[in-house]
Amino acid sequence: MGAGALTRDVERADAERQRWLALAEKALAGASFEEKLVSHTDDNIRIEPLYDRATGAEPIVRTNPRSPWIVSQRVDDPDIDRAKAQALDDIAQGATGLSLVFEGAPNAFGYGLPRTPQALETVLDGVPLNRVQIRIDTHPWSRPMADWLVAFLSKRRSDPAKLNLSFGIDPAAILAGTGRLRMSIEALQESMPQSLAHFFSMGVPGVLLEADGRVFHNAGATEAQELGIMLASAVSYLRMFEKARQPLVYAAPHIGFALSVDQDQFLSMAKVRALRRLWARAQEACSIPNSAANIHAETSFRMMASLDPETNILRTAIAGFGAAAGGADSISILPHTIVHGLPAAFARRVARNAQLIMANESHIDHVADPAYGSGAVEALTSDLCEAAWRELQTIEAEGGVLSSLRDGHIQQRVRTATARRDAAFRAGEKTIIGTTLYPQKSERPVETLDAERRPAFTEGVVLCEPLVPTRIDQAIGAAS
Repeated sequence: MGAGALTRDVERADAERQRWLALAEKALAGASFEEKLVSHTDDNIRIEPLYDRATGAEPIVRTNPRSPWIVSQRVDDPDIDRAKAQALDDIAQGATGLSLVFEGAPNAFGYGLPRTPQALETVLDGVPLNRVQIRIDTHPWSRPMADWLVAFLSKRRSDPAKLNLSFGIDPAAILAGTGRLRMSIEALQESMPQSLAHFFSMGVPGVLLEADGRVFHNAGATEAQELGIMLASAVSYLRMFEKARQPLVYAAPHIGFALSVDQDQFLSMAKVRALRRLWARAQEACSIPNSAANIHAETSFRMMASLDPETNILRTAIAGFGAAAGGADSISILPHTIVHGLPAAFARRVARNAQLIMANESHIDHVADPAYGSGAVEALTSDLCEAAWRELQTIEAEGGVLSSLRDGHIQQRVRTATARRDAAFRAGEKTIIGTTLYPQKSERPVETLDAERRPAFTEGVVLCEPLVPTRIDQAIGAAS
């Protein structure tokens, strides 16, 4: 295309946009265009009512775009035998991954498997490990659990080449969620390289270290804050690998990510896509070849409402779609009754089947990057990248993610974001279907399993004030 033709196309597009703006302002009848048609994210990223098709962008795809994402089911029942039956049923009914959540984990929400090797072995007994991804959720005792899992795999004589594992080791998420570590930051930084070298020597496959943003999201972090903190954690892991004398080009694929997705479909899509682009940019800055980010997405706990819990099914379905369309490698949908207690069989089945319908009936995975070229999603992706990179630079200036948490800097920014969001709910600027908008006159009973809530992790060295999960309905006093 010649320069003259390109200029004419630009002028034509601008003229069409001006005509649309004139019609929009006429329809608004004097109301403010900015207030009525322009919105902003929690990071103050501007969202326009209309975008041109994006040009010049590249598709952003999953680690393995030729196969569907992994349908991962939470295994968090304190009753080991019941948990084992749940896991086997989930796999028989189509789940392709299991997320093992142990008591004391920031993401356990008061429940979780007992922290014993027997619990691990019992739950995995009979599980076809060569075709099911096994994730250990981020936990204060992730290192011994990794040893237990390796010992179990050795006992089963499993072929490492056929396994898909994630060990969920993330000191930053543990420190943020519990305020504690099993040792001081200095001792941790000294011991981790040796531990990493130990696992490398055994040829352990899969994700060893995971940058987990869920604890920050569920405590109220903005999208850019969550992404920036995760990236800061991943960068700290690269430094640990380097100290362990492990080539970064081989180490990077052993770093994974876990994030939250919520009912804002397009923002969730953009967040997953932005994380891939940010990780590629971080690796480029380290002068290592790009290793595609391994991303696990879990639906947001903070968006779950206690009133009219069936509306949570809609929220989690939208969030799950956003994660799938955004290109997550594995997805876990929280059961809609989780705020009332340990979910029973029906809620677990609804959570699992929502993903199976998306994959097997809607075929969302058949398009590698559905948002590619979308002016709105591409703009959101780019803007999130820039805001998250600024958060990363701030954390680095504070001495890194662990130091920033110890000194309370990250917590302060997250709490400030939470306060702004809570104020918007109280003022009616934001609404919750079934709670503040169209509330029911009476609530139906909710089925949950008989299980006692477990205490939070109370061992180790106290280093900072922890971040705690806060649901949206709690902002307006509607929590059960």
